[in-house]
Amino acid sequence: MDPDLPPLPADLATAVARFDEHLAVQRGHSAHTRRAYRADVTSLLRYAVRHGVNTLPAIDVGTLRGWLAAQADRGLARSTVARRGASARAFLRWAQRAGLVEGDPSVRLASPKLPRTLPTVLSPEAAARMLDTARDDAAAAEPDARPAALRAWAAAELLYGSGIRVGELAQVDVGDVDLGGRLVRVLGKGGKERVVPFGVPAGRAVTAWIEGGRPAFVRAGTDRALLLGNRGGRWGQRQVRDAVHRLARRAGVDDVAPHALRHSAATHLLQGGSDLRSVQEVLGHADLGTTQRYTHVDGERLRKVFVQAFPRA
Repeated sequence: MDPDLPPLPADLATAVARFDEHLAVQRGHSAHTRRAYRADVTSLLRYAVRHGVNTLPAIDVGTLRGWLAAQADRGLARSTVARRGASARAFLRWAQRAGLVEGDPSVRLASPKLPRTLPTVLSPEAAARMLDTARDDAAAAEPDARPAALRAWAAAELLYGSGIRVGELAQVDVGDVDLGGRLVRVLGKGGKERVVPFGVPAGRAVTAWIEGGRPAFVRAGTDRALLLGNRGGRWGQRQVRDAVHRLARRAGVDDVAPHALRHSAATHLLQGGSDLRSVQEVLGHADLGTTQRYTHVDGERLRKVFVQAFPRA
């Protein structure tokens, strides 16, 4: 966001604050998601003010197109521009329902067509190599380094073994984990809670962490977070990402982010015979179409089913 852009008039700043409250209370969005919406909407409104548009009703489709064009001229990725356009649409739809504008100019704003990008997916062998490396590192670590190695092992196993998002993992508390039933309760997008199963290897890693790693990081005032940082606070998403990148390098596989472990879990579930609806529930997708992205790597299984089942194969 350009620092030389003018500040927002009071009524526009109030509208942004009310929209943020709507996202929190009515939509149940996380602080991270709300921060992204606020940044996008504030960018639009500051652009409008700079071009002489000082009230919400004065924003028209020309203002929206000019703002998005300015984003593209700055060299932002098409996906980023598309996301900002979606934020503007959500804000203006809300503004119309809230009675702040009579009409929604964003209905005339065309959505850019984005190329379908396929998620990064590890092979089952590469995923196993990463997780085996994490286990072996924990077993071989010196006593003072062992708690951190156990933490990285538990995080990687849970990300892959349950397919949860890195943000969901960071918010898991000790009480959310049922080691006997191998289940973890997470709070997903929109504040929706779901219970996700995980396998025996993840259960071993989490047990080893809780018993032999987590106590080393407990401090006065430490809460019930499952994963703790070096100072006793909740281990954040950035720290989880850094640990996964380091683990990929140690295992000698392609560099991946935590989300790739989620993508890999979904793909391997489908390859193993799980149906789309079950995978949708595990991943917490609101739309089945989102889950269908993972079928692109499962062509060989589909081909075998086709040959076995179709009389004209």
